[in-house]
Amino acid sequence: MINIAIVGCGRILNAHLQGYKKLREAGIDNFRITALVARKEEDGLMFLRRGEGPTPRPPVLAPETGDPLAAPHTYLSDFQDDVEAKVYTDYRQMLDEAPVDAVNDFTTLALHHQVAEESLKRGKHLLTQKPLAISVRAAQRMVNLAKERKLTLGTFENVRQGRYTRAAGWAVRQGLIGAPQMALMGSLGGLWSPDRVVAETPWLHDKLLGGGGGSIDIGVHQFHFLRYVFGEVAWVSAVARTFEPTRYLRDSNGTITQTVQANVDDTYLATCGFENDAIGQLLWSWAGRGAALEIPGTPVFFGSEGCIKGGQLIDQAGNEVNLLAHFDTNLDATRRDEFFPLGFTDAYAIQQLDWLQAIEQGKDPETSGVEGLHDLACAFAMLESSQARRQVTLQEVLSGQVDGYQREIDQHYQLV
Repeated sequence: MINIAIVGCGRILNAHLQGYKKLREAGIDNFRITALVARKEEDGLMFLRRGEGPTPRPPVLAPETGDPLAAPHTYLSDFQDDVEAKVYTDYRQMLDEAPVDAVNDFTTLALHHQVAEESLKRGKHLLTQKPLAISVRAAQRMVNLAKERKLTLGTFENVRQGRYTRAAGWAVRQGLIGAPQMALMGSLGGLWSPDRVVAETPWLHDKLLGGGGGSIDIGVHQFHFLRYVFGEVAWVSAVARTFEPTRYLRDSNGTITQTVQANVDDTYLATCGFENDAIGQLLWSWAGRGAALEIPGTPVFFGSEGCIKGGQLIDQAGNEVNLLAHFDTNLDATRRDEFFPLGFTDAYAIQQLDWLQAIEQGKDPETSGVEGLHDLACAFAMLESSQARRQVTLQEVLSGQVDGYQREIDQHYQLV
C-alpha cells in the first residue's frame, strides 16, 4: 500500500482527486491518501468529506471549457472511506508525523523545490505539478537529490496523455509525415486578455513567485508537446515582453476588486531548433486588445512527406485523413495499453497510475523529473534569450552558463 500526502489544496486539486477517483473505480487499490496540507486548515477540510467542512470555492471556469480548473469539487470520501486523512498546515510537520510513503506537491511554484528537498531527504517519492520548479537550478537540485536517494520523481504534465498529443507523436514516429522539418503552435490573446489576473491567481504575475509569466506557465506545456512530437530541443531564440504591467480582478459586474502589478512577461514569440535540425515557432500572449488571434490549423507539424494540420494527416498529394481516427484504427494493442491503460483517457488518472506503478517498479514515470527539467529549461531559454538578445542553447541553460534572467530568482532562494 502506498500512502500519499497531498501538499497544496488549491482549485486544481479537484482535477487530481477526480483522477484518483477514477483509479479506485477501476479497481486500483494500492494507494490511500493519508494527509492533506494547506496553508489554512479550512482549505484542507474542504476536501475531506462530502456534506461536511467549509463551502467549496466556486470554479474559475465553466465546466463546458473542459479545463482542469473547471473540474467538479471532489472529496476524499467520494472514493476512500476506510482511511481518514489528517489535515496539516505545515508540510514539514506532516512529513515528520504522518504515515506517508509518497508526496503529491500541488503548491505554488515557489515552494516546489522546498517541498521536494524536505520530502526527498525524508525518503518520500514525489510527484510535482508542472512547472517543476521556480528556476532551472532549483529543478536540477530536485533531480539530483531524487537520483542520489534512489527515489521516484515525476512531473505532473497533463499535456503528455492527451489523445491529440499521443496521436501526433505516434504519427511522426511511424514516419507518416517523413522526417520532421517545421512546427508551429500558439495564439495571441484570449481568455485572460488584455489585463485580467490569469486564473485569478496573482502570484502568476510575480517573478519571485512564478518565475516568469506565460513563458513559464504555458511555455512548459508547449515545449513538452513539441519535444514529445518532434524530439529534443537544441536552441531557442525569443523575445518576451510585458505589455500590460497592471492587471485586475473584477467581479461579475466588471467592478475592479483587486489591482496586481505584473513584473513578468505576458507575451512571447520564439523560434527553436531541434537536435534533428527541424525548427519550430511558438507564440503566446495574455495581452492583446481588440480581437484575439487564433492561427487556423495549429499545432502544425511539417515533414519531408506530408504534414499534420487542423487535426488531419495530409500527404504530398493533398490526400487527407483524420489524425485521431487513423490513430484509433491503427494503434496496436500493446501501444494502446501503454498510452491509455485500462482504457483511461483522463490525463490525471493516467499520470497518477503511471507514477504509482513507477514507485512499485523502482523507476521514474514517463513524465519524469528529467522531462520536467528539460521543459523548464526550454521555457526559461526564451527569457534568457530575450534578455541576452541572442540565441541560447538548451545546454547553456541547463548548465547555468546562461542565467542572467534567473540569477535574481536563484539569489532570492539562496540557490547560488
